[in-house]
Amino acid sequence: MNKNKLSVALSLLAAVALVCAPAARAAEPYIPVISKGFQHQFWQAVKMGSEKAAKDYKVKINFEGPENESQVDKQIEMLQAELAKKPAAICFAALDSKAAIPLLQKAHAAKIPVVGFDSGVDSDIPVATAATDNIAAAGAAADHMAKLIGGSGEVAAVVHDQTSRTGIDRRDGFLKRMKEKHPNVKVVDVQYGGGDQLKSTDLAKAIIQAHPNLKGIFGANEGSIIGVLNAVKELHKEGKIVVIGYDAGKQQKDAVRSGVEAGAVSQDPVGIGYKCVEAAAKAIKGEKVPKNIDTGFKWYDKTNVDSPEMKPLLYD
Repeated sequence: MNKNKLSVALSLLAAVALVCAPAARAAEPYIPVISKGFQHQFWQAVKMGSEKAAKDYKVKINFEGPENESQVDKQIEMLQAELAKKPAAICFAALDSKAAIPLLQKAHAAKIPVVGFDSGVDSDIPVATAATDNIAAAGAAADHMAKLIGGSGEVAAVVHDQTSRTGIDRRDGFLKRMKEKHPNVKVVDVQYGGGDQLKSTDLAKAIIQAHPNLKGIFGANEGSIIGVLNAVKELHKEGKIVVIGYDAGKQQKDAVRSGVEAGAVSQDPVGIGYKCVEAAAKAIKGEKVPKNIDTGFKWYDKTNVDSPEMKPLLYD
């Protein structure tokens, strides 16, 4: 009889555990992490960082983004859908620094903390933004470009867009530094490829063909710089045009090792992903978080691309 009672009790405990397990998971604060895209290795590294923070801070996340970085409407739809779920907080990397503001105002009114990452919005609504200082990083790229072309000559830039905070800041950081510190370097063209490799390839080829005296091209994100590299190779301009990039990834690292790309600015995408979820988790608890979280950047070239210092920042 006692054995039967014990068996029944154990069965009841097992049933309770099964019922309670989903409830326990549901009790974890839910934070959607809406990125600018999903196709580049950069965003996969951001995802890795956000997942690590979710585990450390015991929150549930859903990392998502449109297929490419030109789909502003698709990103807005994602944000709207996630808002309808009444999340505990939202992490958001804006493709358009203004388009999302009405929805973020709704989040603010509902007391849902918003944390920007990688690319902020033109609003005070986010309690924090975890990002690279893109103006300073693009300025560093301009300094290296000027030095490598001998301080004078024609250069150009292929940028992902002119609507996101990163696109605007990287373009302006590059142009401003050239104008202020390298007056003998002339930026003859700036084109916008939407972060799409194929479109950026076509734009870079057109720039090179239109400017026969071009000495260098700056690619302002992973998709842009891969397009530039493709164009340089297709037009057999390796070694004749100084190529400087932004971000990392296998193709870019290989180009740096081979000398086709002179060097690049690397962000810390894992750190960006981690810091945004960390800030959101703290904001949910009412803890104060810094308004601007600078996740840093480093310059890499053939001399340090394989160094231990750069390894955590150069994703594959």
